[in-house]
Amino acid sequence: MGRKVTVATCALNQWALDFEGNFQRILKSIQIAKGKGARYRLGPELEICGYGCWDHYHESDTLLHSLQVLAALLDAPATQDIICDVGMPIMHRNVRYNCRVIFLNRKILLIRPKMALANEGNYRELRWFTPWARSRQTEEYVLPRMLQDLTKQKTVPFGDVVLATQDTCIGSEICEELWTPCSPHVNMGLDGVEIITNASGSHHVLRKAHTRVDLVTMATSKNGGIYLLANQKGCDGDRLYYDGCAMIAMNGSIFAQGTQFSLDDVEVLTATLDLEDVRSYRAEISSRNLEATRVNPYPRVTVDFALSVSEDLLEPVSEPVEWTYHRPEEEISLGPACWLWDFLRRSNQAGFFLPLSGGVDSAASACVVYSMCCLVCEAVKSGNQQVLTDVQNLVDESSYTPQDPRELCGRLLTTCYMASENSSQETHNRATKLAQQIGSYHISLNIDPAVKAILGIFSLVTGKFPRFSAHGGSSRENLALQNVQARIRMVLAYLFAQLSLWSRGARGSLLVLGSANVDESLLGYLTKYDCSSADINPIGGISKTDLRAFVQLCAERFQLPVLQAILSAPATAELEPLADGQVSQMDEEDMGMTYTELSIFGRLRKVAKAGPYSMFCKLLNMWKDSCTPRQVAEKVKRFFSKYSINRHKMTTLTPAYHAENYSPDDNRFDLRPFLYNTRWPWQFLCIDNQVGTARQFCVSYPGEHAGASFEEKNFFKCEVAWCGLFHFLCTYVDIHI
Repeated sequence: MGRKVTVATCALNQWALDFEGNFQRILKSIQIAKGKGARYRLGPELEICGYGCWDHYHESDTLLHSLQVLAALLDAPATQDIICDVGMPIMHRNVRYNCRVIFLNRKILLIRPKMALANEGNYRELRWFTPWARSRQTEEYVLPRMLQDLTKQKTVPFGDVVLATQDTCIGSEICEELWTPCSPHVNMGLDGVEIITNASGSHHVLRKAHTRVDLVTMATSKNGGIYLLANQKGCDGDRLYYDGCAMIAMNGSIFAQGTQFSLDDVEVLTATLDLEDVRSYRAEISSRNLEATRVNPYPRVTVDFALSVSEDLLEPVSEPVEWTYHRPEEEISLGPACWLWDFLRRSNQAGFFLPLSGGVDSAASACVVYSMCCLVCEAVKSGNQQVLTDVQNLVDESSYTPQDPRELCGRLLTTCYMASENSSQETHNRATKLAQQIGSYHISLNIDPAVKAILGIFSLVTGKFPRFSAHGGSSRENLALQNVQARIRMVLAYLFAQLSLWSRGARGSLLVLGSANVDESLLGYLTKYDCSSADINPIGGISKTDLRAFVQLCAERFQLPVLQAILSAPATAELEPLADGQVSQMDEEDMGMTYTELSIFGRLRKVAKAGPYSMFCKLLNMWKDSCTPRQVAEKVKRFFSKYSINRHKMTTLTPAYHAENYSPDDNRFDLRPFLYNTRWPWQFLCIDNQVGTARQFCVSYPGEHAGASFEEKNFFKCEVAWCGLFHFLCTYVDIHI
């Protein structure tokens, strides 16, 4: 009997409820796997129906159509003589489960339900599915009649079971199970399972790939074995982008790396590995072998099939590879670009419309589109027929072949500079130059006539005419005058998006792109229903700091020199009157905090789950060299006041590419109230009490009690240490005051 096995794992661009398209992509991946000599093929989580079906999982139609696709796969000639592992929802005894269905030669070998469901952040699996709670136990699942007729089976094993072939043993994990403290692969490996598979629906977040790779390599480093990870890729219907990263690992090393960002709908990785390498690796780990003698065995389904062939002495085996990671700015240039491409080609729109202000944020959105055009041209050049067909449909030209990203950008992106009397010549010039350098179809217009018309109506009704603060008006007048400019821009953006191509004699309409970053959304530093309101926002989940790094990358990689001028210019909304022809309004001054501080506030609020008091306690030490306790307190209170006042804006937030775990997106991710007591009286009093204690003895903070005695300094240090210890105990030891 041979000992070398060729296995395949996939990254598929599945689309929620696109049963026909999903079926074809699954079938294509199986054909490719067989063509590469694989005898086992693993696909992504819930690949038959698509991962992001959400409440459609409650519908019987979703279950029915998934079974129909499974039947079509069982009956397809391409699925013969290869073990196929596919994902779909299944109802067993009136309970819905997220399952793997493993079949061979028109026979279902077993159904393995998911045991640990993802239910944090963007995931709501417990809303739709129930975890299988019976470890190492199985039941008999009665097949629907459509499958009984095809497979000639009445029941199949359902539960926590592994597959025993003639030459090895295979066990399944499903996505979240790899991330849990007690992952199934541990006990499976101890029980002699040599190949672990993981079908994932894991979405992209900046810097997440490191964690995913570390989990897989560590799983096989401690316990030995082969590990296959498959993943969804692309935009399957909402804010998430699934970034592929399929991989094959063995004994702590990576042997095959899939692309993290790609326009290929079907990607198949294979590796030929020697099972004896697993056995010899495990043999010398005595601690592992002692644990193996005590593990409870898994039920096994025996199948008369081998992954290896009898004569494989000369069969070459795969060599380890070094995993290549993208820098965060590279991830931004690729992930949102692929997401935009999927959104565009599946929405049946003809391109994008982007209000271009001459600032960093709108420039970043434009650069994402340009990066998308570069990826499309590269894919076409490499022979991707699907991308070529899609782009021909978009431009309504069957003979068109994109070669130059600038030329393609001119067909797919319309940019527009919307000037007012408060706009500077510098931003106008920067917007125009950027449009020229990326090749977008550019429009410049002036919104003053529309603004004056709106204000004229107000004045006609009320007899009053509002003024800016610079002209003697109140803060209410000043804010209203800024907002009317911003909202007029939104109205014009949608008008031009719908009719711009019509005016040029071309078919279709355009998707309006937004350009509010995650930090501005967090604070609510945007006008409700202004240019932040769009169809989709490619940068809405990305911090200002990361966006600046991305724009710098684009300046160098795409040779766009105007981006340097955009990066060096101060951030401004240009909604207030100019002073001697120069911009007088600065974003960070308006917000009362810097973008760097906003990122810190955002991560503490969401990721560290800190309320006002906890945030103050953490920042007291973090900023001790630059801020006094009173300054820290004022910054924290200013943030929470503005955050809570503007939280209602998140209910209308434009759907944005999810890239940061501190996103304030109220619609799916950040489920918090939008009506607060914005004075936070109890919380702020707790902060003020601590500031009073700190100020009484403070000598280590700049500018406070610099002349304190040595005894006072030591007393203060003890006081701070005690306060920190007490806060730790209250937080982590559950002391109730």
